[in-house]
Amino acid sequence: MTAFARPAGPRSLAARRAAAAAGEAVLRGVLAEDGARLLLLVPDPHARFAAVELAAPFAAEVLADGYGVCSYVFAWTPERAPLPASGVLGGYLEGFGDLRMRPDAASAIPLGERTWAVVCDAEWPSGATAELAPREVLHGQLAALEGLGLVPSVGIEHEVVFSDADGPLTAHGADYAVGGTERLTPLLHDVRTALDDAGLGVESARAECHPGQYEIVLRHRDALAACDDVLLQQLIVRRVAARHGVTADYLAAPEPGQGNSGHVHLSLSTVDGSEPDLLGGFLAGVLRDARALTAVWAPTWNSYVRLRTAPFSPREVRWGHDDRTASVRVAGTGGNRRLEFRFAGADAQPHLVVAALLAAGRFGLEEGLAPPEPGTAAGALAGSPWEALSLLDRVGQLLGADVAAQLTALLTEEIESGLDTVTDWQRRRGALRS
Repeated sequence: MTAFARPAGPRSLAARRAAAAAGEAVLRGVLAEDGARLLLLVPDPHARFAAVELAAPFAAEVLADGYGVCSYVFAWTPERAPLPASGVLGGYLEGFGDLRMRPDAASAIPLGERTWAVVCDAEWPSGATAELAPREVLHGQLAALEGLGLVPSVGIEHEVVFSDADGPLTAHGADYAVGGTERLTPLLHDVRTALDDAGLGVESARAECHPGQYEIVLRHRDALAACDDVLLQQLIVRRVAARHGVTADYLAAPEPGQGNSGHVHLSLSTVDGSEPDLLGGFLAGVLRDARALTAVWAPTWNSYVRLRTAPFSPREVRWGHDDRTASVRVAGTGGNRRLEFRFAGADAQPHLVVAALLAAGRFGLEEGLAPPEPGTAAGALAGSPWEALSLLDRVGQLLGADVAAQLTALLTEEIESGLDTVTDWQRRRGALRS
């Protein structure tokens, strides 16, 4: 196993720190080579990376000292404009000063051409955690869960639609198909090679049920690695697609009635390696708070098209055994049993999604909640961004007041930006009035 391998299954925060220390030593050797480059990546609230590329030999120094990134990356819109500077966001926007990126060498991957990418934590110059950084939110929830003696293992499914100037690369859904995917074959060959070269550990890949749609699944791993790696996967897939003149679209609803998912498969282990009961308080806590957390699962205007129209993206909150019509599916058997949470789309921020699941589940464990019977509805996710916005007080109790304020600002900006936009739908409806 290499220093940068992603071992399957759970890994404690202490084990990750040990892996980072081992990886840093190897990475220093790699970066000492002439022409080496280091791409520093920090996950932002919009399920993408803010990035800085460094050339050797300076890159090696950054592994110890960190490097600056403007604080507004955690308080900006999808267009990279600053959000209104109010409350906790003001500290990220006043003066547009630097935070420090701290490379986590356990996340390093090779990108080819002597370039390595590494995902970073974010902190203030004082050393205090940057509380709005999605990776830091997840880190806090993992530490809290470990306080109960539990460590999660996570797998994330992301679906993507491949299109060129003529539209999706398959004219129709090709669910589980081999035939009918011929236009995808050259692209998928290069995607597979690039992901293998990066060492991301692909478990499965298949054609999906909507035009041009494909699903690539990485093997389950510790929660930080799962969230980092699914964004690294997106980065690689988009780069390869661009070389083929193709776009890789992770929009939650490519069209009405279609959905790109961000399903999360999650299991728990105790620190000593035994398997706790998944179907008790943890499940009950998530079911109770799933509606309140809609803004995490569905952060964009388009997210609600998926929730309202895509048949395998159910808004009703219920669970069932091997039931893909349920929003929580119990999959696997025995020691392989896991919960599949089907709330989020591919546009959701994965670190926040997993942090929200862990927070809600932990509260359920601590309060001794019991889930309803399988198939019993326990409410419904919000059906609009306005409705989701009204529920964010509970998010403050789960993820902290600062994160709730950030989500409020982000969703408010999303709503207002949508209301300030003339769409094809508006033009079509207007033409009907003539």
